[in-house]
Amino acid sequence: MTRPVTPPVKPRDAASLVLVRQAAAGPEVLLGRRAGKHRFLPNVYAFPGGRVDVSDKAETPLKPLNFIGKENFEPLAVAAVRETWEETGILLGAVENGQLRPDLSGLRYLCRAITPSESPIRFHARFFLQDVSGLPLTLGGSGELLDLAFRPVDEALRLPLADITEFVLRLVGQLGPDLTPHQAAFWRYRRGKPMISWHNP
Repeated sequence: MTRPVTPPVKPRDAASLVLVRQAAAGPEVLLGRRAGKHRFLPNVYAFPGGRVDVSDKAETPLKPLNFIGKENFEPLAVAAVRETWEETGILLGAVENGQLRPDLSGLRYLCRAITPSESPIRFHARFFLQDVSGLPLTLGGSGELLDLAFRPVDEALRLPLADITEFVLRLVGQLGPDLTPHQAAFWRYRRGKPMISWHNP
């Protein structure tokens, strides 16, 4: 008897924020370890981020994005800033009357990635980059990300990572001193193997 074919799970919109600071030996990137209780990628190191909430689509930013893309990046950027605040304690923007007013003006679009079709949990994630060199930062957050620290790219690449996280770290390591991406990458899978294409945001 032939088993019915189960259609792939539809990817959910998500966003991550790659916080980078320049050090004498090169760029350092903020990563934390996902707790073992996570259903998606437990015990691996990741950038702060998560799925887009309904409230992210209605949020009015303190400062808007400084770029325009082919899609509406603003709710994604809001989600990246919100998740970063919740998971790391780093606030880009302000809190007014208990409401987050994110400052999106420093975000740069780096890449996007779609989880493999055979995965039971799927995301269509966009990765933004923010240069936080020289900013006074105190790490805290909800405890969702453990062992939070800024690490040199070479050191970070030796941690337990998802393949897309490794790819993003290598992208950051190839950026110039101004940390400006000149093209965006699109990471996806075909027959279980990653495929990468490049495009303007």
